[in-house]
This record gives sequence, C-alpha cells and structure tokens, in this order.
Amino acid sequence: MGTTKTEIYTEEQNRLASLLKVLAHPARIAILQYIIDQKACICNDLVDELGLAQATISQHLKELKSSGIIQGSVEGKSVCYCIDEKVWKQFQLHFNGFFNQDVKIDRCC
Repeated sequence: MGTTKTEIYTEEQNRLASLLKVLAHPARIAILQYIIDQKACICNDLVDELGLAQATISQHLKELKSSGIIQGSVEGKSVCYCIDEKVWKQFQLHFNGFFNQDVKIDRCC
C-alpha cells in the first residue's frame, strides 16, 4: 500500500480527512450517540449497552479521545467520558463548511 502524500493537500483537507477517519467506524458513532443521549459523563456502561468487548470499546475510546472529541476524567477506578463541546463545535464547522458547498451539476453526469 502506498504512502499518503498529505503535504500536497491543504491543512483543511487533511484535518477534514482526519476527522472523518475518526468517525468512520459504526462503533465510534454508537459510542458518541450513547454519550450524547446520556447528557452526562459515562463510565463503564458502554460494554453492557453496545454488546462489544471491553478491549474493543477501550480501543474506540482511545481513538475518540486522541481526536479530542471526547475527554475523560479518572474517578476512583473508573474513567468517565463526555463530549468536549469546543471540539464538537469545531467538527460541526468543518463538516458544515464541506457539505454546505454549492454543487453545480452538469447535464453530462
């Protein structure tokens, strides 16, 4: 497999691609939806809710946390996760900027 030449793309293109990659797994979408629906930080509920192994959920949480979209705080032996609203708003701006572009459709398509 070839190397991606990220330097030939704009910073915005690279950032959008990174954000999309973070969201490109249904388990991560489910995790985010669950956290959002709870309207609070969640701890160890995800294994029971999603039916995935603890190790699998931990991997997905690690990816989401490294992107900054969630943050975690240690409470005793648990780590509680919640959405970082500032980063969430940045995601929205990037996606809206991309999807709100006018598309001109030529008859040849």
